[in-house]
Amino acid sequence: MRTSKKSNRLPSWFRIKLSTNQNFAEIRKLIRNNQLHTVCQSAACPNRTECWNSRTATFLILGDMCTRSCTFCSVTKGVPSAPDRHEPARIAAAVASLQLKYAVITSVTRDDLPDGGATLFAETVSAVRLKNPESRVEVLTPDFKGSRESLQTVLHAKPFVFGHNLETVPSLYSKVRPQAEYRRSRNVLAWAREYGTVTKTGIMLGLGEGMEEIEVVMRDLREIGCSILTLGQYLQPSRNHIPVKKYYHPDEFNMLRDKALSLGFEYVAAGPLVRSSYQADKYSEVKVDLTVVK
Repeated sequence: MRTSKKSNRLPSWFRIKLSTNQNFAEIRKLIRNNQLHTVCQSAACPNRTECWNSRTATFLILGDMCTRSCTFCSVTKGVPSAPDRHEPARIAAAVASLQLKYAVITSVTRDDLPDGGATLFAETVSAVRLKNPESRVEVLTPDFKGSRESLQTVLHAKPFVFGHNLETVPSLYSKVRPQAEYRRSRNVLAWAREYGTVTKTGIMLGLGEGMEEIEVVMRDLREIGCSILTLGQYLQPSRNHIPVKKYYHPDEFNMLRDKALSLGFEYVAAGPLVRSSYQADKYSEVKVDLTVVK
């Protein structure tokens, strides 16, 4: 099995699609004209061209300014503006315009708000479902500082999938997510699962974690009934962000995917360019076991 040494140059197995089509132009225009934000742009996602060419996008609500200073993320940090109460209606209109059957809603972290932005999450899910009754809605939320009340606000809107990313293994939280806690994020996923919602999380690889640590986290996730897992390669957005410690070979991603499936995950997306919302509509047809794992 091959691995790569630490390097600023991407390995040969990275193939990022750059050519665009008419769909790409239409989505870019729609996002601009409706004053919307997408994680595709704010987080410098390497799959933006592929997704926009396929008429898919992950909508970013609550502005594009984050209150946390995670060392892996390219989203701008600072003091955000007040939530835009008209944003849910604009996103619902965009989903209708794109004729999306599966919509993903995420946000920056808003520790400045009493509910962490949960109310706007719920309003956005409800607005999308009202205007697009055939569409399914996935949310990818922050941890709401561990507030169960805020989480329930979102879950009452009945998203099809509830997502919250662990991002990395517990030993790296102080370096990668200094304002977050592994146990708190785990609790958010556990509570959502107890509520009866299909849960999903994502982990970045290449930050210095060990294979054993990855497996421990996967087992931990299965203990709380998490059904959907994404595993992708961390890419350093700039020299000011935490550096890449290792580039995982596709063979290693395949091995981890097989291991996750053997542990009982219903759907696993694993690969160098996989991101938490990449081809999210694929598991809209996956039969997920809602029995809590003991």
